Amino acid sequence: MVGRFNVRPGDNGDDDWLVWDNAVNGHRGRCATEVEANALAADLELQYTVHGPRDPANVRRVDPPITVDAWTPGAGQLDAWVNEGGRWLGRVRRADGRVSFIDQNDIRPAPGRDGVATNHANNSD
Repeated sequence: MVGRFNVRPGDNGDDDWLVWDNAVNGHRGRCATEVEANALAADLELQYTVHGPRDPANVRRVDPPITVDAWTPGAGQLDAWVNEGGRWLGRVRRADGRVSFIDQNDIRPAPGRDGVATNHANNSD
């Protein structure tokens, strides 16, 4: 389940950020900035499900990342797909460094892009 890892402010007064693992109810990492913590949480989401390690066949990287639209134009940079229960979710990094996982039907190439990299179903990795 995407959403296992959350970012929250640190608890030691040093203005650091924690990556919280909801499956084990504990923190998984500590970062100096919120952007770094969001990047770590997003990478962990690709590696783990709520039950343990994620099958690598259920993850596809988009290299180079492409700009996509979703609920808003220019939603961010699509850099990976993850299969959750038969549905592909795109990992989209927003301009502020936060990451969203967006359903396959809600992502489309931004105008002026060819969209080839968004076609996860034809990726034969």
